[in-house]
Amino acid sequence: MDTFASQLTGNQEAAGASTVPHFREILLWPVQLMGSGDAGAPRNHAALIAGLGLGNPWSEVVDEFTGNPEEFQERHYNEFVTFLPPVQRFLYGSGRNTQAGGGRSPMSVLRRHDIAAFRVKLRGEAQPITLNVAHVDLYFFYDIDIAILAVELFASDLPLSTVQNVMFQLGRAYPAFWHTDGKAGHCPEVVELLAADGSVLTQSDYQNREAFLSFACRNKAPRTAAHWDYILKPLVLHHSDDTGPIRYRQLEYYRMPQMAFLAMSKGQTLSRADYVRLALSTGPGDSDRLPFADTELAKFENKYCYDRYFRQATPLEWPESRYMTCGHTLVVTGSADDDFFVNLDHGCLNSFRHENFLLFLIAHFHKASLLMFSDRLAKAVSRLDTADAAAVRSFRLETRHALETFLRFTHRYWFHVISNQVHVHDLFALCRKHLEVDRLFDDVREELQEMSDFLENEAMRRQNETMTRLTVVTTFGLIATIATGFLGMNIFDWAAESAAWRAGIFATVIAGVAVLTTLTVARSRRLADMMERLSDDLRARKVSRLKKS
Repeated sequence: MDTFASQLTGNQEAAGASTVPHFREILLWPVQLMGSGDAGAPRNHAALIAGLGLGNPWSEVVDEFTGNPEEFQERHYNEFVTFLPPVQRFLYGSGRNTQAGGGRSPMSVLRRHDIAAFRVKLRGEAQPITLNVAHVDLYFFYDIDIAILAVELFASDLPLSTVQNVMFQLGRAYPAFWHTDGKAGHCPEVVELLAADGSVLTQSDYQNREAFLSFACRNKAPRTAAHWDYILKPLVLHHSDDTGPIRYRQLEYYRMPQMAFLAMSKGQTLSRADYVRLALSTGPGDSDRLPFADTELAKFENKYCYDRYFRQATPLEWPESRYMTCGHTLVVTGSADDDFFVNLDHGCLNSFRHENFLLFLIAHFHKASLLMFSDRLAKAVSRLDTADAAAVRSFRLETRHALETFLRFTHRYWFHVISNQVHVHDLFALCRKHLEVDRLFDDVREELQEMSDFLENEAMRRQNETMTRLTVVTTFGLIATIATGFLGMNIFDWAAESAAWRAGIFATVIAGVAVLTTLTVARSRRLADMMERLSDDLRARKVSRLKKS
């Protein structure tokens, strides 16, 4: 066993006294959808995937609002009224119109039911553990090229060190490095996806170092681990050789955002070091030793914790619980002996899986969308060549499409506040603060404004050039106009000639004038410069004469 594994074993022994009766984790993975739909046309990715037919593991989730009203439960109502009306329309739609732009929600959810459990062999632990699957969902957003995979897992009676290890290792899209023994760093040794009958559907390939290295070398992009790639099928990795209806690529950091719910037994309390490790998802360690320097964690509680219901002096209606978030994580801890805390239908666990999940989803959807916009704007600018008229036209179309899509995003999906309920409002604000979505929004808006200003200046420049050319043509054409107007038709007496002769003369004159006009337009820039130099010389001579006089 190497040094890292030995350290993990020691950490487990130090933290092994604590057991988590109920542990639940929700992994979110935002990805960018590539090359789908025509530019400027709204896209409905969910309808495309749901309509693939036989062999497609995904099916659309029919929410409670489109089902039988008699089956609509109070918990559904509680979730609905948590949010403000604009957010309600985003999450649930308005009315019963099924058109994407009408009463239907612009957010669609697809679900697959073939994956029943994750069997995970964590690095540094002797035995694999099984995490049951509650849901495997894929969220799409109308006219936004973003999809978010949500995987909800749960288990019972796990050691605290194992829970910390799961949070640290499981949500990795690909390895960051490999240890000297060839095993992937910060990743599980093996992840197996199990069907309901216990058969293995697929497994991870984190240890296939050569495959990841060669893929990155060929494509200048990371390769997705096999089990995550399997879950997203029929979506296919953008740089892979596979074929599929929609291609995706990694958008953020390779660690997936996650939510965790820990219900602790009575008498088993978490230390400050435990809270730090959970909130920042740093992995297991000694409960009596902080993972970072004291100066770094001096403001930990103020920066990462929401303690409205933590260590209450007097009992309140809401059970004692602690909420922590660093943007990347949202962790809820409380007592497993409190029935309301672990209640699936009305308690804290229900809120964790619904209201808390939705606020976390919205915050990360905002960040992913803004990163997608920024990426596309950067690509559009990189392809711009002001000397190439076709490139300028393409840039103009891309900018117009980006402006239209961003406008729809800001009016349909962008919220600073999602609820007036204090804890939901505060958690959303804290999560957004750590994700810095307001700064990202301002950056994207400024980039779009700069692109619009460039196009406006370019249009004015072209208009000025056109006006200059027309001025030159008019000036030089004025000479011939005055001459022919003054002399009229008295130069040549061709009235007595034949009609064919006069038609030939007319065509010759028209051709000559056309050639002269074309040459004038072609040389208009030089002629304009000549006229400007002439004007400057005349003005300079006049000024010189005035000075002498």
